[in-house]
Amino acid sequence: MTSVTIVPIAVENGGTMYRAICGQHRSSGTTAGAALDALNMQLANDQRGTLVVVQDRRPDLLFPAESQARLRELMAEWTQSRDLGTPFDTSRKAELESLVDAELAAAAQRAANAIQEADA
Repeated sequence: MTSVTIVPIAVENGGTMYRAICGQHRSSGTTAGAALDALNMQLANDQRGTLVVVQDRRPDLLFPAESQARLRELMAEWTQSRDLGTPFDTSRKAELESLVDAELAAAAQRAANAIQEADA
């Protein structure tokens, strides 16, 4: 089964957008479902999965509040740099990518834990 990650992204007006990620494919939408639908349009039939896990975005041991706050902060800075057309600091970019990787690893571990619990 193909793994799809959907992450919420805070936007300037105080709302939330959602980004769906599957390998090199990316999409976004105003809801998690819209992001997933847009992503599915990019995937081949054999890449489409049927299991969708919606994860509560509260801090946990796998991705604590401090990491979530820093990720939001760096995403806001990256978005501002992108919108202004200015370079994003290389060290901040590396930190952002590291946090995204950590969040994805935490999501994968949560999914594995959920599967293990379902099998028990």
